[in-house]
Order: sequence, then C-alpha cells, then structure tokens
Amino acid sequence: MRIGELAAAVGVTPRAVRHYHHLGLLPEPERRPNGYRDYTLRHAVVLARIRRLTELGLGLAEVRDVLTDDAGRELVEVLGELDEDLARQESAIRERRDRLRVLMEDARAGRLPAEGPVSSELVAFFGRFGPVPESPMAAKDREMFALLETTATPEVRAEMLAGLESMMAVPGAVERVHEAYALLDALADAEPDDPRVTKAARVLAGLIPPDMIPPDTNTNTNLDKGANGTGTSTGAGTGASTGSFLRAFYSDFAPAQAEAIRRTLRILREDRP
Repeated sequence: MRIGELAAAVGVTPRAVRHYHHLGLLPEPERRPNGYRDYTLRHAVVLARIRRLTELGLGLAEVRDVLTDDAGRELVEVLGELDEDLARQESAIRERRDRLRVLMEDARAGRLPAEGPVSSELVAFFGRFGPVPESPMAAKDREMFALLETTATPEVRAEMLAGLESMMAVPGAVERVHEAYALLDALADAEPDDPRVTKAARVLAGLIPPDMIPPDTNTNTNLDKGANGTGTSTGAGTGASTGSFLRAFYSDFAPAQAEAIRRTLRILREDRP
C-alpha cells in the first residue's frame, strides 16, 4: 500500500502518518525500487491502534509507552491515569458551569459589570456604590478590582474584600468615594502643583483607616493585596514605591492624578498610629 492508501484505510491523514514515523510510533516500511514506501497490513494494524488510543485522549508520549510494552501493563496504567484525569476535567467543567450559571443570572438581571465576569462578591461590592456618574477614575477603580481579584490568591481576595467592606461601612463613605472620583477626574488636565491636588489627596486619605497601611510601604505586600485603598485610586498605590508594576500603574494616570495618590500615601504614613 502507498501512504495515501494506508491513511485512507485507517481514517487518518498522510501527514499524520509521517508525523507518527517522525516520533517513532509507526515503523518505517521498506521502500520499493522507485523510492515509494510499501506499507503492509501490520502497519495498518499499528496505525489503527494509534488512532484508537489518541481518540481515548492519550498523548502521543503515552501512546509510545503503550506500544512499546508487550505485556500490556502500561496500557492498564495509562488508561487508569486517563480515567482519573477525565474525572478531574468533569469536576472542573461542573464548577465552571455553576459559575457560568451565576454570571448568566447576573447578566439577565443587569448586574454584570462592564469589566466582565467577576465574582458574585465583587459584583455585590460594586453595587454598594450605587449609581456612579460617568467617571474615568471610577472605571479605573473597577478595572483594578477585577485585576486584583483575578491575580490574587483566595486568601488575599478575602482580605481585600473584607478591608473594602470595612471602609465602606463608615457612614457617608459612598458619597466621599464619589467626591474623590470627581476630584481626581478634574485633575486630568492639571499640573502636579495644582492646589486641587492637595484637596484630592486629603479626601482620599480620609477614606482609608491609617492602620490599614503597614509600616513599610516600600514592600510589594500592599501592591499584591490591593486591600489598602479604594481601588485604583489608592489601593494599588500603597504598594511598592519602585518596580515595573507600580511604574506602569502611575503612568496610567495624568501627572496631577499620580501626584495626588503619592500625597495620599504620605498623609497616611504620617497619620499612622
């Protein structure tokens, strides 16, 4: 048989046959005087077995192990591992579908934020702010919350949400957050020495309990946790004073806005018990 005939008989492509040759899964046949490969029934049998094993979900490295074990012990072990892996995948799929079901319910109810799918806890926290006016700073805040929730460990996420809930439980906190957004938005075209920078910093500092700022603000702890501020405006800013992430963070703001955040941190460090 020629390679095309073998491939058609087993239901694979000639390219797959050549790949199996390259990997050593399928022995090379003898060649005719004209240079063409001459496949036998034995090649078809082996190729069919490779196809069955790959359709079960085995990787080609596992297929090689099976084909080289005459006693068949390796096949039993590999199939057992495959069954365990499929069970894990089934469990993960069920969890993902449960999360998707919640997100679909939030979307139908109009509760899904513009930042996309986030946890139900973060959706509820966003709802605490009530109707927020069109504000670039508010949008940055929510984006940072979504970023932190995605990249943080479960323990850090829980700590972040607990800290934010504590801050928002203070009477008048929602109104002060809206005021902070408005002040920072107004600095978009201002210079760093604009008098309004100091006012914005004071309002921001008033939102954050001083004891939430650790003694050493030159570590990456706060930056990673993101639980020491009202989001992008202050939370990420209380992290490392150097580092590529923080440089990227500050560069996302106008100069006067970045200066307001820096002054906020200085006020908090000075007021820390």
